Amino acid sequence: MLHLIVKKLWNAFADLLPIILVISFFQLVVIQQPLPDLAGVVFGTVLVIFGLALFVQGLEMGLFPIGEAMAEALARKGSLFWLLVFSFMLGFCTTVAEPALIAVADKAAETASQAGLLAEGKPAMQQYALGLRLVVACSVGTAILIGVLRILRGWPVHYLIIGGYALVMLMTLVAPQEIIGIAYDSGGVTTSTITVPLVAALGVGLASIIRGRNPMVDGFGLIAFASLLPMVFVMGYGIVLFGGK
Repeated sequence: MLHLIVKKLWNAFADLLPIILVISFFQLVVIQQPLPDLAGVVFGTVLVIFGLALFVQGLEMGLFPIGEAMAEALARKGSLFWLLVFSFMLGFCTTVAEPALIAVADKAAETASQAGLLAEGKPAMQQYALGLRLVVACSVGTAILIGVLRILRGWPVHYLIIGGYALVMLMTLVAPQEIIGIAYDSGGVTTSTITVPLVAALGVGLASIIRGRNPMVDGFGLIAFASLLPMVFVMGYGIVLFGGK
């Protein structure tokens, strides 16, 4: 057990080492100043190493197995309806609780209020931020649903991705400028600590249980959809809210 703990901590430290080296180099060689509050920085880094090690262990013990197990159980049950409902709700619930999305939505609401795009007052900001989160969550749920259908039907992933990004480019031409950057960022923040493990496990679990599917070929790609559709949905949200160009 001690050997396993040390190994996990060492792996976490190795993952963080490039960041530590880059920050140390620029602080000491380029900026030529010692790190402020060195003791606090070192203690915080140690906490990050422990946290990262625990997080990875939690993924391996909890999120990955439960995602694969539920996907396999629903596939064996043979109910397409419940499989699609589960896929949508998994994408929606993991995204609406995503800390990165909450932070971006709050900052977007604050910036929009300062720019005079929203009515004055905190309620308008909260409503805009909540609407943005719900739109992104619905888009991810829809993306996972489409991705599951792709696995079931054997659709080529590159056709869907190319078509999706073509739609993103077309919507960029008509969406208001105030929403385009937020839409692009929304595609990135959805694929973070909560969403990715469960979605990846769902895809691999389905591709493993369905005859004729290869987990390496068909099991991955759901996360790409989860990054793509939020851009489309958020630009559509901006068009409805602010009007097109």
